[in-house]
Order: sequence, then structure tokens, then C-alpha cells
Amino acid sequence: MTQEEALEKLVNRFVDLKGEVSKVVVGQEVVVDRLLQCFLADGHVLLEGVPGLAKTLLVRTLAETLGGAYSRIQFTPDMLPGDVSGTQIFNPKEGTYSIKKGPIFGNLILADEINRAPAKVQAALLEAMQERQVTLGDETIRLEEPFLVLATQNPIEQEGTYPLPEAQMDRFMMKVSVAYPTIEEEIKIIDRMAGTRVAPSVGKVMELDEILAARDVVKQVFVDEKVKRYVVDIVFATRQPKEKGLSQLEPLIESGVSPRGSIALIKCAKAHAALAGRNYISPHDVKEVAVDVLRHRIVTTYEAEAQGRDADSIVQTVLENVEVP
Repeated sequence: MTQEEALEKLVNRFVDLKGEVSKVVVGQEVVVDRLLQCFLADGHVLLEGVPGLAKTLLVRTLAETLGGAYSRIQFTPDMLPGDVSGTQIFNPKEGTYSIKKGPIFGNLILADEINRAPAKVQAALLEAMQERQVTLGDETIRLEEPFLVLATQNPIEQEGTYPLPEAQMDRFMMKVSVAYPTIEEEIKIIDRMAGTRVAPSVGKVMELDEILAARDVVKQVFVDEKVKRYVVDIVFATRQPKEKGLSQLEPLIESGVSPRGSIALIKCAKAHAALAGRNYISPHDVKEVAVDVLRHRIVTTYEAEAQGRDADSIVQTVLENVEVP
């Protein structure tokens, strides 16, 4: 199969998948696209929005359309790290320990309301998300591929939340904001979920081997040296804005994007191009995913807060001023 044929097959399969998801989830097309792009780019996603925007429903529906094991972890303030990763159980008769695996052992993991658990529980995800392995006692267990964490969180201002530390945030390939539906979409939601008909359901669209094959196709998407330089220029503008002619941003940024952000930006741009049926990425692909890839990797200052500037607006300013090849 040629690369063009493989791309065409990939696009058709994911169109079918999106169509299946839309049977349950109304609107949120950009959010669905971002989830699929991260899935193809082998990265984790953090969804942020106020309660009631169908974040959990969206992730559960996506899991039902994909093959593999699905686990849901409801994060609460009284959780312990072992509730996520598992634990060792002592067998007194034999004098040995056995492993009881936690819900982290799966292919698609929904970490629901992740910022309602304290930092030590959030940290239990770090090794699994980055190293794709879990250590229990003296035994290290590899996680099966594909492995994807889809986390949801309420805005930090909400009561009873614990802000995610920078190290945890940086593990997410994207942070996607879930917005309120439009008036027309909300009417459809009411008809679908509060009507007299049976609630809609979805069927499985893809198997695990198809997902892994799709990822291999995305890896082959071509990246020109000029586009690589463009990505690095964007990232460096968040670290050293003055050198990139953006001195107005310097007092607004406490720390910029790490090299992990550059890698994530290239990977997500590849997935964006592949889903558009192209075997190369353009600056447009980079711009389309840049805000979602970079917003959680920039730490702003108190001066930025005083000026009403958030990370999104800073990324937009960078994109507007960095020269496009």
C-alpha cells in the first residue's frame, strides 16, 4: 500500500469514527478533532471546562468506538496513589507478595476531574504517562500500547480543586478548552438527551491494530526544514521574546515552552495534516494546533494577570509576529 492509499484509508476511517461519536455528542467538533489528533500523535489530552459540558460523555463515547481496554478513574480528595497504579498484596501463608493492578492498566484511561485529587495522587500518573510503565514495589510493568490518558478538569477557580503542577501539565500533549454549546446545539442536546426516544449509542469502529497502523502513517508525514525552523522560532519566542522582537511579552512570561513542546507541536501538526489527507505539514497545520499545544506550557507572571493577558493571548501574539516561511 502506497503512502497516498494509506492516508486515504486513514481519513476515511476517522471520518467514520467522528460520525459515530456525533451520534451521541452534539457539536464540539474542534474538541473531537483535537482528541483524534492527540490519539494519532500518541499523546495525552487535558480537557478543561465547567461541569456539565459533556467532557466525560465525550471521552466515554470515543472509548466505545475504539477497541481495547477502557478504564475510568474518578479523582477525589481522599484518594491514594495506589488507587491509581495498584498495590502489592501480602500472602501470609506463602510469605510472598502479589500484584493487584490499578485502573491505570488499560488502553484508554479517563482521569475524571483530575484536579480534585491532591498532588501525590496526580503524581502517580507521571511515570505511566511519560515512561509508559508502572513500578509496584520492586517490579516494573510495561503498559500495553496504545496507551492514552484523557483527563478532565474543572477551572482552577472552582471550589475544592488542586492546581496541577507544571511537571504534570507538561506531560499532556494538548490542553483543550471545552466551550458552551450554541443555542441550536443546546436545543439538539435537549431533544437527544431529554426527549422520549431511547438515548443514542455507538458501535466500535476501529481495532487496536488499526490505531497503531494509523500512527505509523502519521509518523511518515514529511516535515520540511523551514517548517521545523518555524516551530522552533515560535517556541523560542516564548522563552526569549525580546530576541524575537517581542519585548512587550517579556514581563508577561515567567517561563516559556520546553523542548517537549516543540516535539508535541510537530507531532500534532503531522496528525492535523494526515487527517486533512496530506503527507506533508504546512505552517497552517502548526498554527491550527499551536494554542492547544502551548497554552499549558507557558507560566505567566502577575503582571500578565494584572493586564488581563493569559497564555492563549500570548501564543496568539507570537503566532501573529513570528515570520511564516
